[in-house]
Amino acid sequence: MNRSDFYELPEGTHTVSIGMGDLNGIMRGKRVPATHWKTACDDGIALSTALLTMDMTSDLWDTPYVNVANGYPDLVMFPITKPVSIPWEPGVAFCLAQSRTVAGEPLPIDPRETLVTQVERAKRMGFEVKTGTELEFYLLDNETLQPKEQGIQVYSLSKAAELEHVLGPIRQEINEMGIKIEQSNPEYAPGQVEVNIRYDEALLSADQIIMFRSLVKQLAARHGYLATFMAKPFISESGSGFHTHYSLWRNGQNAFADNGKLNQLGRHFLAGQQKYMAEIALAGSCTPNAYRRRQPYSFCPTNNAWGFDNRTVGLRVIEGSNSAVRVEKRDASADCNPYYLLACDLAAGLDGIEQKMEPSEPCLGDAYALESAEILPLTLEAAVEKAKASTLMTRVMGDYRKQILIEQAEREIGFVANQVTQVELDRYARNL
Repeated sequence: MNRSDFYELPEGTHTVSIGMGDLNGIMRGKRVPATHWKTACDDGIALSTALLTMDMTSDLWDTPYVNVANGYPDLVMFPITKPVSIPWEPGVAFCLAQSRTVAGEPLPIDPRETLVTQVERAKRMGFEVKTGTELEFYLLDNETLQPKEQGIQVYSLSKAAELEHVLGPIRQEINEMGIKIEQSNPEYAPGQVEVNIRYDEALLSADQIIMFRSLVKQLAARHGYLATFMAKPFISESGSGFHTHYSLWRNGQNAFADNGKLNQLGRHFLAGQQKYMAEIALAGSCTPNAYRRRQPYSFCPTNNAWGFDNRTVGLRVIEGSNSAVRVEKRDASADCNPYYLLACDLAAGLDGIEQKMEPSEPCLGDAYALESAEILPLTLEAAVEKAKASTLMTRVMGDYRKQILIEQAEREIGFVANQVTQVELDRYARNL
């Protein structure tokens, strides 16, 4: 698209909210008066490149690309989606951006570029990549950070009706903004819900996750909730996952499907994901808290087993009509960066195709009890060590991005380790 393609604003717009995904997939940007919008499209919007090296609390540290020595230089942000009206904020339009250096080149620390590269790789191989995403999250009281709801009523239509005052707008108004919401339902814990976005081209799917999480937080706040995609807010309750469904298409047909079954090409893709699943765990689970999800019999996988329509495995093959055949990868946390997750997953699958890898035998029962499967990292420390040794992650992310992600993870390990918890006080202060 030309920059002029983004000039037009919805009637009545006085402000454009424009942002991009940061290191953690959090949407950050600026609000621009409509009177300045054409200039913003032509010249870009300057922000500090540090926004791509901040942690989730906006804390900074010196990284190889952005640091005190080089003065935290600017990046320039340009729109890549046409502005659309925000239904709950009259006069304000919303759009996604991509970053460029001040010289107009792709930024070597922008997470989005990792997925751009893998999608282009798939295209050279003759494939269009389609992904479907399922995100779980909690709706909490903004003051107490506890669920307002009581009891577990997964899939309950009665509970869904009770939550309709907030989930209804999430489905309907975000759908009006062009993100195709297929369905929502109460999940496996008080206050936990799931919203599914219709499958689409992989880069668009990841872009929509960046926008979706930001919009959900805005809408939830308007209805008196804090929406959190934190992986495991409550140790005794279900964690929030990011399940991703993968298929490759050629000439309008699902290249994974023969007569409604996963074919040899699909098996090669599956095998690549299985081989690298443990190695790339950091791309999908980036905090110490994320690994609290990884518990037996929690619907979060603990190994790289695969099976047909089996929710105890890490890789679930779904068959049916030709268009429905796909591989669902189930290990990632809802708070991860979708660009890094999809880029590493896709690279693993494409490697499987290029090298004609074969998966293990399918798991026909309880994958948690399967001793032959490779165990996934159960701590962030273990995931970091695998990431450091991963040639695939280096190839996909490049040295700068990989090092920044690892540095953030190591900082998070330190922050969490250097705390005295309430559990410790309760157990030891009076008794020792």
